[in-house]
Amino acid sequence: MWRRPLCAGSRYSEIKGIWGSRAVRRCSTPALPAGRITALQAVDLWKRHFVERGVTEPDHSSHYIMAYLLGAKTIESLEQGKLTEFLSREQTERMWQLCARRLSRMPVQYVIEEWDFRDLTLKMRPPVFIPRPETEELVELVLTDLEMKSGPGGGGDAQHTCLEVGCGSGAVSLSLLKSLPQLKAIAVDQSQEAVDLTRENALRLGLQDRLQVYHIDVMKDAETVLSLCSPVSALVSNPPYLFSEDMMSLEPEIFRFEDHAALDGGEDGLTVIKQILTLAPQILANPGRVYLEVDPRHPPLIRQWVEARVEEMHYVETRHDISGRPRFCILQRQKSNRDHKLGLD
Repeated sequence: MWRRPLCAGSRYSEIKGIWGSRAVRRCSTPALPAGRITALQAVDLWKRHFVERGVTEPDHSSHYIMAYLLGAKTIESLEQGKLTEFLSREQTERMWQLCARRLSRMPVQYVIEEWDFRDLTLKMRPPVFIPRPETEELVELVLTDLEMKSGPGGGGDAQHTCLEVGCGSGAVSLSLLKSLPQLKAIAVDQSQEAVDLTRENALRLGLQDRLQVYHIDVMKDAETVLSLCSPVSALVSNPPYLFSEDMMSLEPEIFRFEDHAALDGGEDGLTVIKQILTLAPQILANPGRVYLEVDPRHPPLIRQWVEARVEEMHYVETRHDISGRPRFCILQRQKSNRDHKLGLD
């Protein structure tokens, strides 16, 4: 599987990491070799050229592109003999074409037009948001809870429906559907390109019959979202959560190629998150849950805001990502005080 994040780590680490500038050096593509060249020679040539031109992760970039060209997932999975064979003229030209895209700072995921997320291989194309490794952890949180609900004492074979807000390539919804055969999902995104790509990936994976995908902006079309969603068991989102002031610090791979609307969360990074949590009580079954991937600065802000503004939602817990950062918020729908007074079930 394509395991390395390659210019698509968590959004927080990206703005605080080694790139920290959108400056891109002007560069030209090296000329095609006059004679024949082996796969390893091509990899080494392009690695050196990436280094000279300031392209991040030059080693992994050249390795993944060559592996893709030779029909493999990783260069390590190829036989040594394959790497020492001469490339055909067509393969050499294709390698130069793909590496020229990387030289422009296009993320490898877009260069090779696919990437692995958990056990799925998904098509990728700009400007649709590239799923990050942390989001695999978000999927695991949702799966664990839904599997418990479906197990003995949790509803047995009860039919569950999940709503994903901001589906991008469809990584989250499709992973959930692949893992839970009884699950159905609804996915919405403000980007038509994202909706189209999610539908394409669903069709390629044979999951289209259990997934409804809609081109809807939750900030503008709240009523439409509510009308489409009967009570759902889970509402999951990896929403835009960057603070607006941090957008200008993004590295070129992200700033120049990914959809800014999937990144910019407003002044405090919470614009879309607040809208999701405002709508959640009207969308969730009782006791349905919301699962959010957020900026590490957000959990205490979200807890405080929900306790003051959304009576029907209870902040359950904060979970940390593999790097130890507070990355995920879990909230649950609960009866309001008004419901309790009226004796409503």
